[in-house]
Amino acid sequence: MKGFINFIREQGVIGLAIGFILGGAVSKVVTALVTDIINPLLSVVLGATEGLKTASFGIGSAQILYGDLISVIIDFLIIALVVYFGFKMLGIEKLDKPKA
Repeated sequence: MKGFINFIREQGVIGLAIGFILGGAVSKVVTALVTDIINPLLSVVLGATEGLKTASFGIGSAQILYGDLISVIIDFLIIALVVYFGFKMLGIEKLDKPKA
């Protein structure tokens, strides 16, 4: 049992679990921000009257749906920025050093 407890402590399993849970929560907040605030503003700028996710253009008989891709890219960028700045502000990079 002592070996298992040391494994949990030394390998950062608890920190990983906490990060996973918080990451899911941050993802929901960011998705709501992008869906409810950023996408409607971008749809006005891009001229998509029904919303950014339905923004498209036609080439012949084909419809190119670019709005959903833009929405997903915005989600990704915001989540990446939140994680990066959260990582830097908390000073977590100092904790992630290999054992000597």
